[in-house]
Amino acid sequence: MIKPRRKRMPGKLIQRLLLCASAIAAPISHAWWESYQPEVVVADPYVEMHTGPGRGYPIHHVVGQGDSVTVLKRKTSWYRVRTARGKEGWVNRDSIRDTLDLDGQPVQMDAIGFSDYGRRDWEFGMSTGDFGGAASISGYLGYSLTRNISLQVEGSQILGDFSDGYMGSANIVMHPFPQWRVSPFFTIGSGIITIKPQSTIVQAEDRTDEIVHAGLGANAYLSDRFLLRVEYKRHTVLTSRDDNEEINQWKVGFSIFM
Repeated sequence: MIKPRRKRMPGKLIQRLLLCASAIAAPISHAWWESYQPEVVVADPYVEMHTGPGRGYPIHHVVGQGDSVTVLKRKTSWYRVRTARGKEGWVNRDSIRDTLDLDGQPVQMDAIGFSDYGRRDWEFGMSTGDFGGAASISGYLGYSLTRNISLQVEGSQILGDFSDGYMGSANIVMHPFPQWRVSPFFTIGSGIITIKPQSTIVQAEDRTDEIVHAGLGANAYLSDRFLLRVEYKRHTVLTSRDDNEEINQWKVGFSIFM
């Protein structure tokens, strides 16, 4: 159906996908703190405020024990805080791990970890791979119904030598072992595929067919909210002719969960 390109996808594409996922993840990881913004009381003898989210940034202010600060947002293991006098800076999570709320109760400042993966609601990611010998780029969004079952919608662009294609599908994904750091999954689904010939000598019509698939893969927890995802699907294109087409798809990419 789609002839393969002679030129493969660039080797740096996966790096670009990771950078894109990081850019998307940043506002999501900050969103909760930006809306919540708890006011806490420093329980340590003092807390050093840096000009940026890292120990390499200079210290420009010190907050003493018993002083209150407002947590504005989070970036990895660093928090941007504001003092009662309006001073703002970044403090390490370890420095305010034992902070208290205004009622004197401990405030949880735990880092995002693997346990949060099992409690995720949303998951989305990007991947690149091979679709029947042609290069493909895919993106998906998923919602967890339970720890073992999630629903996903996916879109793909297929880059062939003589024709390109677009594919959209809705999938059911089953996770038999969600408590594993490398967690296998199985998927079934259906959708639509559209093929657009590139021929300029003879004008060929675009083709749109139904497509169904079954597949398997695995999510590997990396750190924070990031997952490495590998997947294989066996597609059946239900053409208007009598000969349905079977296509194998392999892909690898990165995902983020919320």
